[in-house]
This record gives sequence, structure tokens and C-alpha cells, in this order.
Amino acid sequence: MNNKEGNNKRSGSSRPSSNKAKPAMAKRSQKPKKETPAKGVKSEKGAKPEEVVKKPNQAPKRQKASDELRLNKYISNSGVCSRRDADIYIQSGNVKVNGVPVTEMGYLVKLTDVVNFDGTILTPEKKVYILLNKPKNFTTAMEEHAEHRNVLELLRGATTSKIAPVGRMDKNTTGLLLFTNDTDMIRKFGLPTQKSSKIYQVSLDKNLKFEDLEKIEKGMTIDGHRVAVEEISYIEKEPKSEVGLKLKSSNVKVVRSIFEHFEYDVLRIDRVAFAGLTKKNLPRGNFRMLTEQEIINLKNV
Repeated sequence: MNNKEGNNKRSGSSRPSSNKAKPAMAKRSQKPKKETPAKGVKSEKGAKPEEVVKKPNQAPKRQKASDELRLNKYISNSGVCSRRDADIYIQSGNVKVNGVPVTEMGYLVKLTDVVNFDGTILTPEKKVYILLNKPKNFTTAMEEHAEHRNVLELLRGATTSKIAPVGRMDKNTTGLLLFTNDTDMIRKFGLPTQKSSKIYQVSLDKNLKFEDLEKIEKGMTIDGHRVAVEEISYIEKEPKSEVGLKLKSSNVKVVRSIFEHFEYDVLRIDRVAFAGLTKKNLPRGNFRMLTEQEIINLKNV
């Protein structure tokens, strides 16, 4: 057999080349272009994890005990300034705890610690201001065996703070009486130079003569002390024995002595206004907390 022919057969068996274009190969998925960091910005590659910046003078964190509180809150509760302002005083070195200056933020103190704030010893209690419409037969006297009940009984459950009345009232006097643990305010309203006005409705045993009313209005001297009366008038639609009196003293004894000076017996005294506070929506024997604005007003009079 001719080899050439065999070769031709084998060559004939080979597939003819196709003129059809081969399908295009799927392009490899292109890798996203590596973004060049903007000028002045470091690449994330190799960057160190972001470090937490510790505040200066930060006290080391520890578990707070039940009888502890932050120093700035202690200062804020005392009423001298806000927590934010307290932090400024602390950082400035103006606060001492038990005689030692403290500048650490978040410092914890106990209620038994002695905190000196800018030269003043503080009390940690939050200031409380309570207005009572006092009824009859309750007294501000603190004697153990007093004949009449103490007025603090009416405020039972109102606060756990140790509060005291601003001024005194005897058992027969009724009306507005302010209570607080703010010793500065108690002292302020006890001064003869304080400027806030109080209004009293006074019931006398007989009609007040007009000439006596005029004399009281001009002011007088009682027991060597000058008593200045801002206003005095008869109560509208009431007998002439019902008198309205406006003066700056919060001492009820002064009110009584004014009329006794002109030989009138005082049957009843009702304080209807105290330094801008009134009995509105406050029934006899009830009390309420002062609003923030009322507290500000009292501090500014």
C-alpha cells in the first residue's frame, strides 16, 4: 500500500479549519484600581489603631461605692455652681478635700468628707425650698413638750433634708411660711436690711381709726427701732377692723407690735404674700416645692 496514500487518508481525516470567529474569551475581572490617598493623608496600610486620648487629670476608674459621689456633683448639690463650672474650679486647684487640693476629674468623695470650695466649707445636700400655707394651732417652736404641734409635722415626707423655717410664726398666725436647708437664705431673710416685701391681712378687735392708719403709714419707732411701712389699707368690702399691711419685715411680732402700739388687740394675722410668692392654688395646710425661677427670684431680692 502506498504510504503516501495512507498519509493522505490520515491527513484527510483532519478537521478542516473553521472560518467562524472563535467566541471571545471572557475578560478577567479587573482588580479595582488602587486608590491613591489624597495628599497629606496617610495610607491605612500599616496604620496603627486609633489611640484613646486620656483627659488630663483624669482620676483612675474604679467601682463607685454606694456612699460616694463625684466631686463635681457634691459641689453642684451644695448650690454654689453647676457641675460644669465645678470642673473648672477643680482643674484650677481651688477645691480641697480633707485639706488636700484635688485637681483630678471624676474624683470620688463621701458625704463625710470635708470639701473646701474656694475657701468655703460646703454641705453636700441639694438645696430644698418648700412653701407652706400654715394653718392655725401649729407653731415653729422646737420645744419637746410644746403645747401645740410643730409645723414640721405638716411637711412629713416632703424631703429627707434637714429643713428649717425662714422666720417664726406663733400658733395663731397663718399663711405663707418658707422652709429650706439653705442657711444663707435663712440668714438673708432674717436681716433687718433685706429688701423683699411681705403682705399681711390683720384682724383687729375694733375698727382701725383713719388717723391711726395715716400714722402707721408714715412709719414709727417701736422699742428704739424704726419700723417702715410700705402700704396700709382697709380690706375692700370688709369691716374697718380688717386691714392689709405691706412691709419688709418677716417677723410677725413686728406686725403685732404696730397695732398694739395704738392700743388695738390683734385677733388674727394671715401672711398672704412673701417676697413675691402668693397663696394662689395653695390651700390652707398644703405645701409645694418652689420652681427654679422662684428660687432665682428669691436669691436676687
